[in-house]
Amino acid sequence: MDKDRLKELLEQVSEGRTGIDEAVDALTDLPYKELGFAKIDNHRELRTGYPEVIFGQGKTAEQVRDIIGFMMTRQSNILATRIVPETAEVVMAAIPETEYHETARCLTIRRKPAELTKTHVAVVTAGTADLPVAEEAAVTAEIFDNRVERFFDVGVAGIHRLYHHIDDIRKARVIVVVAGMEGALPSIVGGMVDKPVIAVPTSVGYGANFGGLSALLGMLTSCASGVSVVNIDNGFGAGYLAGMINRL
Repeated sequence: MDKDRLKELLEQVSEGRTGIDEAVDALTDLPYKELGFAKIDNHRELRTGYPEVIFGQGKTAEQVRDIIGFMMTRQSNILATRIVPETAEVVMAAIPETEYHETARCLTIRRKPAELTKTHVAVVTAGTADLPVAEEAAVTAEIFDNRVERFFDVGVAGIHRLYHHIDDIRKARVIVVVAGMEGALPSIVGGMVDKPVIAVPTSVGYGANFGGLSALLGMLTSCASGVSVVNIDNGFGAGYLAGMINRL
């Protein structure tokens, strides 16, 4: 339950439009709703300003559907990450207003009109293979009302591609840089901009990449100032943090 919904409920009670019993029923699920297989945190938006997000990996399609179904009674916009197409089909059949972002592997529901920021987040990728993680970051930032501009496939193997876009990238308030292989791109971007850079290592790469470990270590040891790092393939974490910074 967000602040607007709580305020509306209290106003309804004070004006006699909602009875005490109905209000108690609405508040019974605070601070969380017990579904048996999940406890949905209804206080998260009150505490942090952002509602709970569903991590779909490891959950059945029916579990994701039921979680979303309840969350729609408590919050306006909903995000579910790591959603496979089979799960998306089940959810969309039950909740037609759901939108599936196939590349990002995310489900979103937007019922509250976007109040977009004047400033924006830039999402930059080294290669096309990094797109799923980058799109997860972009979709996450967008569902929380951040404007996002995308700059894809500008990695170090053809660094002139980055230079072609660098003036536009610099206009962002915060920059998410997604890269696999050796993970060098965030260091380069960090040395060319005066904005915070959130580096996202991906598991893209040949054997010595060790499933993204080489990119992670390369980013952690970056010599560029102003570069922070999230976990391997964690596009959601990067998009969430970028949105918070952009909205400060």
